[in-house]
Amino acid sequence: MSKLVIVESPAKAKTIKKYLGPGYEVVASKGHVRDLPDKKLNVDVRNNYAPKYEIIPDKQALVEDLKKKAQKSEMVYLATDPDREGEGISWHLAEVLGIDLNEKNRVTFNEITKTGVKEGMAAPRKVDMDLVNAQQARRILDRLVGYTLSPFVSQKIRPRLSAGRVQSVAVRLIVDREEEIKKFVPEEYWTVEAKLATEGRRVLKASLDSDEKGKVKIGDEKTAGEYYERLDGSSFTVRSVKKGIKTKRAMPPFTTSTLQQDVSRKLGFQASRTMRTAQELYEGVEIQGHGSIGLITYMRTDSLRISEEARAAGCRYIEDCYGKAYLPDKPNYYKTRSNAQDGHEAIRPSTPSIYPESVKDDLTPDQYKLYTLIWRRFMASLMAPCVLNTTKVEILSQKEGKSGYCVLTSTGHSVKFEGFTKVYETEDEDMSKLLPDVKESEELKQREITPAQHFTQPPARYTEATLIKELEENGVGRPSTYASIISTITGKGYVERKQKQLAPTELGTAVTDLLRDKFPKIVNTKFTAQMESDLDRVGSGETDYIKMLDDFYPELKQQVDKAREEMRGSRIQLEEDKTDIICPNCGKNMVVKTGRYGRFLGCSGYPECKTIMPMVAGKGLCPQCGGDLIERRTKKGTSFFGCANYPACSFASWDPPTGELCPKCGKAMFAKKGQKPYCGNKDCENAKKTRTKSK
Repeated sequence: MSKLVIVESPAKAKTIKKYLGPGYEVVASKGHVRDLPDKKLNVDVRNNYAPKYEIIPDKQALVEDLKKKAQKSEMVYLATDPDREGEGISWHLAEVLGIDLNEKNRVTFNEITKTGVKEGMAAPRKVDMDLVNAQQARRILDRLVGYTLSPFVSQKIRPRLSAGRVQSVAVRLIVDREEEIKKFVPEEYWTVEAKLATEGRRVLKASLDSDEKGKVKIGDEKTAGEYYERLDGSSFTVRSVKKGIKTKRAMPPFTTSTLQQDVSRKLGFQASRTMRTAQELYEGVEIQGHGSIGLITYMRTDSLRISEEARAAGCRYIEDCYGKAYLPDKPNYYKTRSNAQDGHEAIRPSTPSIYPESVKDDLTPDQYKLYTLIWRRFMASLMAPCVLNTTKVEILSQKEGKSGYCVLTSTGHSVKFEGFTKVYETEDEDMSKLLPDVKESEELKQREITPAQHFTQPPARYTEATLIKELEENGVGRPSTYASIISTITGKGYVERKQKQLAPTELGTAVTDLLRDKFPKIVNTKFTAQMESDLDRVGSGETDYIKMLDDFYPELKQQVDKAREEMRGSRIQLEEDKTDIICPNCGKNMVVKTGRYGRFLGCSGYPECKTIMPMVAGKGLCPQCGGDLIERRTKKGTSFFGCANYPACSFASWDPPTGELCPKCGKAMFAKKGQKPYCGNKDCENAKKTRTKSK
């Protein structure tokens, strides 16, 4: 009889099978096999918040197959991901397959390498029910919040909206930042720059720093002009030249958060793309000469720890390739944040000697870019500091016959020793800013004096990188959730991307204002962070999750009941839903509403006036009959565009009309957002091209 090992993904199954060899069968659960069904709460709030799990419909056949394999196997190992979610999946598998939870059958792999798999299989343990309860608590908590608040928000603003324990806090951060930007009042300030010639006829740029009264702060044009008059035509003498040494210490290896931030800045990847690619690198990639191998360690972590074995391998590589001088006198150790779970190592290459260029041909472009960044960051974290030569020049300016004086300063630096920057680029625009050689008491000649006006700038909108940093610093969410948070708030239409920045939509602002007014705790960062800490304590066995839920839910339910009563009969109307179409019965404006089968126009005078009209996506655009196109919705809630003359005309399209007519045949054009338009007339040469498989 063989031993059965159940992992989450087929890619990981293939890699692990290679290392385990004969006697083992490795299969994938493809994520969760059991969950809380949609449409109902499915949490018994009167019976200790008991969840009502069911096998996910499209996993029925898979579960039956796993049951058969488990019955035929000598031993079943649960080898899902080494985090809370993975622990929860292992527990669900054990429950479904009838596996004894007292048996040591849970194994974890921090890296999918021969060593990592061997070490994991050598240390089986019981399913950690504290971690399972933490995962259950999070799932139940999110379900309670979502299924309690979402119907209220949908009723008061727009159908099919949602509110969430973490997503709503993220939207609030973006809304608050937008309000800061709108309220910001710029303040004027001025600087005075000088270009001075040295004895060697090189130009030295210096800035006005102080005068006989101390530091100079210029707030208006008049004051700037006065300093210009003081400097123009005066003598300039080098008062001091101070040289020094500055060291820049290497940055630590990546955590999930810093990986997503750095990749966003350097590669422009969205967080979801980063995590998808990292998952591929962790689970295993076919490498020539190695077979299928996991190139990085587990990518959901908040720890800065690395194994001594990996440290030694990395240091050997550095010494061989760059020389002993690039290793620090004492090894670099980094302190993990106090609120971190510290369950796994930092993200690092599983085999440091596999450098990026050696596997470039075996990786996709995204995999290669990401692996290069992870490999370089890890190597840099082990290396000696970068050493800079620094220079600061002070220049005395004084007019003949005048008692006052001014001091201008200029700073520069040059690289004395590259250190870790040999392999990893820092965020400095220029590592070297050289100054011309000058000596004390040297006379400089005036070339140009330039006053310049400036204004203080408002805080910048969040980017994905800065939002993730803000969430982490506030303790909102955990490493595994940052990417899904951003995907959710943009996918729901609460936040939109403007270039690389995140801005709230009118809908996102309205939802935030409503939650902030009626449920201040839900969108409070400190409260949400405290709940994350409580979940951590459940995971460590310090707190009972049922008590935690009981401390939270009754108050939430009471607040919702109170809010419903206070807002009985009222509804928030968004500007984006208003139209200039006049109701034919009462003369008021029609507004956009959403029903079971899609959007439609309803009178703003409802309930006094109950007039409704179809939501016309384009007049006279149907490619078949020339009728109006109307946005409709399937029974599953998916939007499509159909002819208003249905059932006489059966034309329908998943893609919206562009409002333009085909230059070839004059029929309506359609297009998905961001894609090339095509003609809706299937017989036109501009019609949508269908792909055919080549034989």
